Order: sequence, then structure tokens, then C-alpha cells
Amino acid sequence: MPTRKELKTRGRRALKRHYAIFLLLCLVPAILGGELTVFSNVSARAEGSQAPQVEATMVPPDVSVSVPPAGDQENRVTLLSALVNAFVEFTVDLALGQEAQREEAIRQAEEGYVAASQVDREAILGRSDGVLAMLVNKVSSGAYLVTLTMGIRALVGNDSAVVVILLLLAMALVLLVEIFVLGVYRAVILRMFLEGRCYEKLPAHRVWFLMRVKRWCHVGVTQLVVNLFTALWSLTIVGGAIKYYSYYLVPFLMAENQDLGTLEAITLSRRLMHGHKWECFWMELSFLGWVLLGALTAGVVNSLYTVPYMTAVQTEYYVELRRLGKERQVEHSARLNDRYLFQKAEPEELSRRYGDVRQAKAQSAAEMITPLKGIHKFLADNFGVTIRRSQELECLEAAQNRAAQLDYDIQALEGLVYPTRLHPIPEKRKRKWMGNLNYIRYYSVWSLVLMFFSLSFVGWLWEVSLHLLTDGVFVNRGVLHGPWLPIYGWGSVLILLVLNRFRKRPGLEFLSAVVLCGCVEYFTSLGLELMHGGTRWWDYTGYFLNLNGRICAEGLLVFGVAGMAVVYVLAPLLDGAMRKLPAKAMTAAALVLLGIFVADQVYSSIQPNTGAGITDYEASAAVMEELPQ
Repeated sequence: MPTRKELKTRGRRALKRHYAIFLLLCLVPAILGGELTVFSNVSARAEGSQAPQVEATMVPPDVSVSVPPAGDQENRVTLLSALVNAFVEFTVDLALGQEAQREEAIRQAEEGYVAASQVDREAILGRSDGVLAMLVNKVSSGAYLVTLTMGIRALVGNDSAVVVILLLLAMALVLLVEIFVLGVYRAVILRMFLEGRCYEKLPAHRVWFLMRVKRWCHVGVTQLVVNLFTALWSLTIVGGAIKYYSYYLVPFLMAENQDLGTLEAITLSRRLMHGHKWECFWMELSFLGWVLLGALTAGVVNSLYTVPYMTAVQTEYYVELRRLGKERQVEHSARLNDRYLFQKAEPEELSRRYGDVRQAKAQSAAEMITPLKGIHKFLADNFGVTIRRSQELECLEAAQNRAAQLDYDIQALEGLVYPTRLHPIPEKRKRKWMGNLNYIRYYSVWSLVLMFFSLSFVGWLWEVSLHLLTDGVFVNRGVLHGPWLPIYGWGSVLILLVLNRFRKRPGLEFLSAVVLCGCVEYFTSLGLELMHGGTRWWDYTGYFLNLNGRICAEGLLVFGVAGMAVVYVLAPLLDGAMRKLPAKAMTAAALVLLGIFVADQVYSSIQPNTGAGITDYEASAAVMEELPQ
């Protein structure tokens, strides 16, 4: 068995090779809350002992939240723990007839969040305005539980029934999260780390491997059973700690072979960990210095280095225990049969299974000879737009999409990525309807014009609906008088055009969309203020993570996610539908809409759309106060 130093050296080597993707994998659970991180229990407890209670004016890096406790005790919990604990605590208060005190504590907590945020209205971590700030405040305080409880009480009319229903909801919440999030994502992370330690490249789309082998729920149920067994053993004096290490390898085993039965995986983990529990404990304890450093840096070091580093070392530890287990021929070890997860296949084997790839790639390359020249070729290559449609261009699109799918197989043939064709469980290709969503395509000018208006209308509908739900009144949002918000249309079209070359790299596409849309929104806000004497049509002052009140985190995140939806789903679907329209009809519709839009622009430059809920936020607030409660 290698020493801890040797394991850490191997872990650092793998981490250095794939730091970016490993970091992103570990940041996802860190953003959702520490509950999902791949920290071991020992290190998590070590960190938790150093962490202060969450203050009302900030959300720490791991997005932990604090539910106002019944007593004076300090408590630091993750998002999931906060929800579950709040369910239980509020249910107990309801059973004891103390819900009034709890409601008052929640009200005071929310008022404290807002008051603290209003001390510095320009603070980036504002919590007095906006949907995201409201969500943070209400989740932090537990206010949503009051609403839920009152609704259930109105339906059943019996407090005892409410208590039972709340407990059942809490159990269902834990069950669903355990099945579809916690256990599954842990296995996904470990699978990616296992592939990354052996192969030079690690494509981001490999995170969907459980979907391809159709074992998503099975892995989640297995982890749920492990957690249940561990909880039951924790009722004994030392059983919980011992069984934690007995079941330590179950997520690794499921990451390797998703066909393992639940009890089979548990038994195999126990056999492999026999005689190694104390050794594993000391390995985890050796990271205590890193964990404490992370606590001193408010979790920054943990998020950026410690978590992926620990996971890489734990992966190396599993590899060694697996090797020893197969040498000893422990029970069920023969089921660990994904050999190419730990060693590269011989060139002859790869040639045998991927022999058709090069020929298919060559054929695809021959099909990708562009029929365009001059300015048409420049626009198509750089912006993905064409002035006129043709059969040759559609054939070129199809060839480019086939080539993109073949790229991974070519890399597998060269031994650069995990060879999915050699996986013991056959991986399924995309469903037919998904395969038809070809995002590598050339959009015609008229298609882009209609798409601009379609997405501008969707943006208007989104903001009007959001305002209607949050404020209870209908407001025609935007500078213009028509049912459109051009910033949504321009943002979508710019993402399609300017970020055309990033479509094959979703991560870069998302980040670029956030930056691009942030710039569009910021400078649009600035331009409108300069043109209309300082009038603002949106003001994010007080929003969580805002910049000069012109852009904020929740808006940019919405734009980023919406941009991904536009590029990979909405735009291909809309363009496919528009291609079925007669060319003359599409051109006529685009010209009519452009005429109405220009007229609206001219009129609105003289008489812009203003009023309560549009530019006058104080009047909007007064209207809300006058509405019947």
C-alpha cells in the first residue's frame, strides 16, 4: 500500500492536469451548500467547529444559512439542513401551541435583514430589494414555512393533521434530495475524478454518464440506503463512526459499476475497508491543516483547492484498495470490471472497436466543404449567419453536427478520453428528438429578425408576469409601449452571433453569455439615463450582488441560463419552425414587425413609457400598500 505522501503526490498530479473541470465540479455543491461537498465527515466537523454563526448582512461563500433557533444557541447549517431543521422546529412549535412566538421571531429576523442592508444602499450584498434578496431572507428566516403551514391548516382545519403533513413533507424533501441530488452527484464527481486520473482530456458532457447508462435513480437509492444504515448505527455508542468507514467506498463503487446491487455494493465496501478504517481516518485527519486554513479564509481555500485536492487523493486511495481487493479476491470484487477506467486500452483494442471512426470522420470532413464564398463565408464562419438559405448549406450543418459527435470517438481512439464503447454497460446515444436540436447551424437574417421579436416578447411576458406575481398589479414594463423588451431580443441575438465560436464549449458559452449580457444591460441602462435626464427604467440598488444598481447577480444568472437555453434549445427549435414557413411570408412578417417597432421607437423617444412600477418605484410601493391584504 502506498504511503499517504505518495497518494497525495498522485492526487496533486491529477488535480493539476484537470484543475478547471475538477474545480467546477466541486464548486457546484459548494454553491448549493456544504451538504453536498465531498468532504469527509471528520474534516467537515473540523471546519464546522471553527465557523462563526451566519450574520444577517451577508451570505458566506458556501451559501450557508441560519434559521433563527428556538433558544439562544448558535447554529451553522447548510441550505438543506436549514430547511429540514426548520420543518422539525416549526412542527414542534405548532404541536406545543407556540407558533405565534415563532412567527414573531421570523418577522423580526426579516426586518433585521432589510434594515442591515439599508445601512449601505450601495452594498453589493444588498438584501432589501429584489427576488433573490427576498428568497435569501425568507429561506434564512423560515418565513416560507409559515405560509406553507397556514395553507395546509386552511385545507385540513386540524393542527394535528398539519403536524403530520409537515413531518411527511420534511421526510419527502430529504428523500428526494438524497435520491436525485446528494448520492447521485457524489457518484458523478467521483466518476469524473476517476476518468481524469487516467486520461488527458475530460469532456464536460461526461457528467451525464449516469443518464446514458440509465442508472441515475439506482445510484441515488443506494446512497439513500447507506445513509439510512449509517443513521441507525449512529444510535449505538461507536457504530456510526465505524460504519461510516465501512461504507466509505460505496460511492466509488457505484461510480465504477452502476450495475452493482445496493446490498452488494455495501458488502463489497465493507470487505475492501476491512483493516483500513484506522488508516483512512488518519488519511483524512492529515488534511486538517488545509481545512483550518479554509476556515480562516472564510472557505475560499476550501472551495478553490482543498475540496478538489482531498477528492483527488481519496480517489487514489480507492484505486489502491480496489487493487488490493482484487488481488485478495474478496467477495464481489470480480464485479469491479471497468478495467479501462484505470488503464488505457491497447491500440489494437481501440482500433477494433473504433475502426469506423476515422472513415466516418474523413467522410464528414469531405461533406464540410463550404459552398459559400466572400462575405457570405465570412458571416457564416464567424457569426453563424447567412443571407440566403440553400440545400447545400443545410447539408453542411448536418455534417458539422455529425463531426462534433465524432470528435469524442476520435479522441477515444487516440487514447485521450475514456472509451465509452468499452464500458461494461452500453451507453445510450441521445434520443432522436434531442439529436434533432442541432445547435451548430446558420441562421438566416429574417430568421434572426423574427427571433429577436419572439424573444423580446418572451422577455416582456416574463417581466410583466414577475411583476404581477410579486406586486399584484399589471405593469407594461420597458421604455417602449409595445409588448416587447428589446434588451432580451438583442441579448439573445448577440449571444447567437458574437458567441458563435463558443457553442462547442458550453462552460465558456455560459460565462461569455453572462459577461456579454451584463455589458448590454449595464450600458443600456447608462444610455437610457443619459438620453432621458437621469430617468431609470430599472434600478437594482439593494439587490444581492449589484453593480451601481444597473446590473445584479440574479439578472445576470437569469441571462446566463436563458442564454444557454436560447443557444441549445429555443433558437434551434424556433429556427426549425421558421424554416417551414414560406420565404415570402417570413419576410413580410419580419418587415411588418420592423415597421411597428421603428414607429414605437420614434414615439417612445418623445413620450417614453413611464409611471408606477416602470420608472416610479416609490409610487409603485404606495400602490401596493393601498391594495387589500
